[in-house]
Amino acid sequence: MTRTADLCFANRLMIGAMAIACILLVFFQLTDFRTGTIASKLFASTMFVAIALQSGAFRSKYGRTILVALIFSWFGDLFLLGTTQKYFLAGLASFLLGHIAYVVAFSVRGLNARWSASALLPVTLTSILVSVWLAPHLPDSMVIPVRAYTFVISLMVVTAFGAKGAGGPFFIPMGATLFYFSDLSVAAGQFLEPAFPNYVWGLPFYYTGQLLLALSVLHSKN
Repeated sequence: MTRTADLCFANRLMIGAMAIACILLVFFQLTDFRTGTIASKLFASTMFVAIALQSGAFRSKYGRTILVALIFSWFGDLFLLGTTQKYFLAGLASFLLGHIAYVVAFSVRGLNARWSASALLPVTLTSILVSVWLAPHLPDSMVIPVRAYTFVISLMVVTAFGAKGAGGPFFIPMGATLFYFSDLSVAAGQFLEPAFPNYVWGLPFYYTGQLLLALSVLHSKN
Protein backbone atom coordinates (compact mmCIF):
# COMPACT_ATOMS: atom_id res chain seq x y z
CA MET A 1 0.00 0.00 0.00
CA THR A 2 1.40 3.40 -0.97
CA ARG A 3 1.68 6.39 1.33
CA THR A 4 -1.08 8.15 -0.65
CA ALA A 5 -3.37 5.18 -0.08
CA ASP A 6 -2.47 5.22 3.63
CA LEU A 7 -3.47 8.89 3.81
CA CYS A 8 -6.78 8.22 2.08
CA PHE A 9 -7.54 5.24 4.34
CA ALA A 10 -6.71 7.24 7.46
CA ASN A 11 -8.90 10.08 6.28
CA ARG A 12 -11.79 7.72 5.60
CA LEU A 13 -11.53 6.37 9.13
CA MET A 14 -11.50 9.86 10.63
CA ILE A 15 -14.35 11.05 8.41
CA GLY A 16 -16.42 8.08 9.57
CA ALA A 17 -15.56 8.78 13.20
CA MET A 18 -16.47 12.45 12.79
CA ALA A 19 -19.80 11.56 11.18
CA ILE A 20 -20.68 9.22 14.05
CA ALA A 21 -19.67 11.86 16.59
CA CYS A 22 -21.85 14.44 14.83
CA ILE A 23 -24.87 12.11 14.89
CA LEU A 24 -24.27 11.42 18.57
CA LEU A 25 -23.89 15.15 19.23
CA VAL A 26 -27.32 15.86 17.74
CA PHE A 27 -28.81 12.98 19.74
CA PHE A 28 -27.18 14.09 23.00
CA GLN A 29 -28.40 17.65 22.52
CA LEU A 30 -31.93 16.44 21.80
CA THR A 31 -31.86 14.34 24.98
CA ASP A 32 -30.12 17.08 27.00
CA PHE A 33 -27.20 14.80 27.95
CA ARG A 34 -24.56 17.38 28.83
CA THR A 35 -21.56 15.07 29.24
CA GLY A 36 -22.26 13.32 25.94
CA THR A 37 -22.68 16.68 24.20
CA ILE A 38 -19.30 17.94 25.40
CA ALA A 39 -17.43 14.73 24.56
CA SER A 40 -18.96 14.21 21.10
CA LYS A 41 -18.58 17.86 20.08
CA LEU A 42 -14.91 18.12 21.03
CA PHE A 43 -14.18 14.76 19.42
CA ALA A 44 -15.88 15.73 16.16
CA SER A 45 -14.04 19.07 16.11
CA THR A 46 -10.72 17.39 16.83
CA MET A 47 -11.31 15.17 13.83
CA PHE A 48 -11.48 18.04 11.31
CA VAL A 49 -8.17 19.36 12.64
CA ALA A 50 -6.66 15.86 12.43
CA ILE A 51 -7.97 15.39 8.89
CA ALA A 52 -6.28 18.60 7.76
CA LEU A 53 -3.01 17.44 9.33
CA GLN A 54 -3.31 14.00 7.76
CA SER A 55 -4.05 15.60 4.41
CA GLY A 56 -0.76 17.51 4.45
CA ALA A 57 -1.68 20.90 5.88
CA PHE A 58 1.96 21.68 6.71
CA ARG A 59 3.09 21.18 3.12
CA SER A 60 1.73 24.51 1.81
CA LYS A 61 1.09 28.02 3.05
CA TYR A 62 -2.56 27.56 2.14
CA GLY A 63 -2.72 24.37 4.19
CA ARG A 64 -1.06 25.96 7.21
CA THR A 65 -3.47 28.89 7.13
CA ILE A 66 -6.46 26.55 6.81
CA LEU A 67 -5.10 24.68 9.82
CA VAL A 68 -5.02 27.94 11.81
CA ALA A 69 -8.67 28.57 10.85
CA LEU A 70 -9.66 25.08 11.96
CA ILE A 71 -7.87 25.48 15.29
CA PHE A 72 -9.65 28.78 15.94
CA SER A 73 -12.90 26.95 15.10
CA TRP A 74 -12.00 24.19 17.57
CA PHE A 75 -11.66 26.78 20.32
CA GLY A 76 -14.89 28.39 19.16
CA ASP A 77 -16.66 25.06 19.63
CA LEU A 78 -15.11 24.74 23.07
CA PHE A 79 -16.27 28.20 24.17
CA LEU A 80 -19.78 27.69 22.80
CA LEU A 81 -20.18 24.77 25.18
CA GLY A 82 -20.44 27.44 27.89
CA THR A 83 -23.84 28.71 28.93
CA THR A 84 -23.20 32.41 29.57
CA GLN A 85 -22.93 35.39 27.24
CA LYS A 86 -19.23 35.67 28.15
CA TYR A 87 -18.59 32.24 26.66
CA PHE A 88 -20.75 33.01 23.64
CA LEU A 89 -18.70 36.16 22.96
CA ALA A 90 -15.47 34.19 23.33
CA GLY A 91 -16.79 31.66 20.84
CA LEU A 92 -17.87 34.43 18.49
CA ALA A 93 -14.38 35.97 18.68
CA SER A 94 -12.71 32.61 18.01
CA PHE A 95 -14.86 31.94 14.96
CA LEU A 96 -14.34 35.52 13.78
CA LEU A 97 -10.57 34.92 13.82
CA GLY A 98 -11.14 31.59 12.11
CA HIS A 99 -13.07 33.25 9.29
CA ILE A 100 -10.34 35.86 8.89
CA ALA A 101 -7.82 33.01 8.61
CA TYR A 102 -10.01 31.42 5.91
CA VAL A 103 -10.09 34.71 4.00
CA VAL A 104 -6.29 34.87 4.19
CA ALA A 105 -5.99 31.24 3.08
CA PHE A 106 -8.23 31.73 0.05
CA SER A 107 -6.33 34.89 -0.86
CA VAL A 108 -3.02 33.04 -0.58
CA ARG A 109 -4.34 30.36 -2.90
CA GLY A 110 -5.39 32.98 -5.43
CA LEU A 111 -8.65 34.76 -6.22
CA ASN A 112 -10.54 35.29 -9.44
CA ALA A 113 -12.08 38.77 -9.34
CA ARG A 114 -15.01 37.86 -11.60
CA TRP A 115 -16.00 34.89 -9.46
CA SER A 116 -15.72 36.97 -6.29
CA ALA A 117 -17.82 39.76 -7.83
CA SER A 118 -20.45 37.24 -8.95
CA ALA A 119 -20.79 35.95 -5.39
CA LEU A 120 -20.82 39.41 -3.82
CA LEU A 121 -24.42 40.38 -4.62
CA PRO A 122 -26.22 37.19 -3.48
CA VAL A 123 -24.06 36.91 -0.37
CA THR A 124 -24.63 40.57 0.51
CA LEU A 125 -28.39 40.32 0.01
CA THR A 126 -28.55 37.17 2.12
CA SER A 127 -26.55 38.80 4.91
CA ILE A 128 -28.79 41.87 4.85
CA LEU A 129 -31.87 39.66 5.18
CA VAL A 130 -30.23 37.77 8.05
CA SER A 131 -29.35 41.05 9.79
CA VAL A 132 -32.94 42.32 9.43
CA TRP A 133 -34.22 38.99 10.74
CA LEU A 134 -31.96 39.06 13.80
CA ALA A 135 -32.13 42.79 14.61
CA PRO A 136 -35.29 42.77 16.78
CA HIS A 137 -33.88 39.92 18.89
CA LEU A 138 -30.37 41.21 19.58
CA PRO A 139 -29.52 42.79 22.93
CA ASP A 140 -27.74 46.13 22.56
CA SER A 141 -24.42 44.63 23.68
CA MET A 142 -24.50 42.11 20.80
CA VAL A 143 -25.39 44.39 17.89
CA ILE A 144 -21.83 45.39 16.93
CA PRO A 145 -20.26 41.92 17.51
CA VAL A 146 -22.94 40.22 15.41
CA ARG A 147 -22.67 42.79 12.60
CA ALA A 148 -18.88 42.44 12.55
CA TYR A 149 -19.20 38.66 12.47
CA THR A 150 -21.76 38.79 9.66
CA PHE A 151 -19.46 41.00 7.59
CA VAL A 152 -16.45 38.72 8.03
CA ILE A 153 -18.26 35.46 7.34
CA SER A 154 -19.81 37.05 4.23
CA LEU A 155 -16.34 38.05 3.06
CA MET A 156 -15.20 34.49 3.70
CA VAL A 157 -17.87 33.10 1.37
CA VAL A 158 -17.14 35.68 -1.34
CA THR A 159 -13.40 34.91 -1.29
CA ALA A 160 -14.15 31.17 -1.26
CA PHE A 161 -15.91 31.54 -4.61
CA GLY A 162 -13.01 33.67 -5.81
CA ALA A 163 -10.62 30.85 -4.90
CA LYS A 164 -12.74 28.39 -6.88
CA GLY A 165 -12.63 30.69 -9.89
CA ALA A 166 -8.83 30.78 -9.64
CA GLY A 167 -8.62 27.01 -9.99
CA GLY A 168 -9.41 25.84 -6.47
CA PRO A 169 -11.51 22.74 -5.76
CA PHE A 170 -15.27 22.99 -5.38
CA PHE A 171 -14.72 21.87 -1.78
CA ILE A 172 -13.79 25.48 -0.93
CA PRO A 173 -17.03 27.36 -1.81
CA MET A 174 -19.18 24.39 -0.81
CA GLY A 175 -17.51 24.19 2.60
CA ALA A 176 -17.69 27.96 3.13
CA THR A 177 -21.38 28.08 2.17
CA LEU A 178 -22.31 25.22 4.50
CA PHE A 179 -20.39 26.95 7.30
CA TYR A 180 -22.27 30.20 6.60
CA PHE A 181 -25.68 28.55 6.83
CA SER A 182 -24.72 26.52 9.89
CA ASP A 183 -24.12 29.81 11.67
CA LEU A 184 -27.76 30.73 11.07
CA SER A 185 -28.76 27.80 13.26
CA VAL A 186 -26.39 29.01 15.99
CA ALA A 187 -27.83 32.53 15.78
CA ALA A 188 -31.39 31.22 15.91
CA GLY A 189 -30.60 29.08 18.93
CA GLN A 190 -28.86 31.93 20.75
CA PHE A 191 -31.18 34.86 20.06
CA LEU A 192 -34.55 33.32 19.15
CA GLU A 193 -36.63 30.50 20.53
CA PRO A 194 -37.39 28.34 17.48
CA ALA A 195 -39.99 25.61 17.85
CA PHE A 196 -37.70 23.23 15.92
CA PRO A 197 -34.14 22.64 17.19
CA ASN A 198 -32.11 24.12 14.35
CA TYR A 199 -28.94 22.31 15.38
CA VAL A 200 -30.47 19.14 13.90
CA TRP A 201 -29.48 20.49 10.49
CA GLY A 202 -26.99 23.14 11.59
CA LEU A 203 -24.46 20.74 13.12
CA PRO A 204 -24.28 18.44 10.06
CA PHE A 205 -23.89 21.54 7.86
CA TYR A 206 -21.11 22.82 10.12
CA TYR A 207 -19.09 19.62 10.30
CA THR A 208 -19.52 18.87 6.61
CA GLY A 209 -18.34 22.40 5.79
CA GLN A 210 -15.29 22.15 8.02
CA LEU A 211 -14.51 18.70 6.61
CA LEU A 212 -14.57 20.00 3.03
CA LEU A 213 -12.32 22.93 3.93
CA ALA A 214 -9.92 20.59 5.74
CA LEU A 215 -9.78 18.28 2.72
CA SER A 216 -9.20 21.20 0.36
CA VAL A 217 -5.55 21.23 1.44
CA LEU A 218 -5.10 18.03 -0.58
CA HIS A 219 -5.39 20.10 -3.75
CA SER A 220 -3.01 22.90 -2.81
CA LYS A 221 0.59 23.31 -3.88
CA ASN A 222 1.23 26.90 -2.73
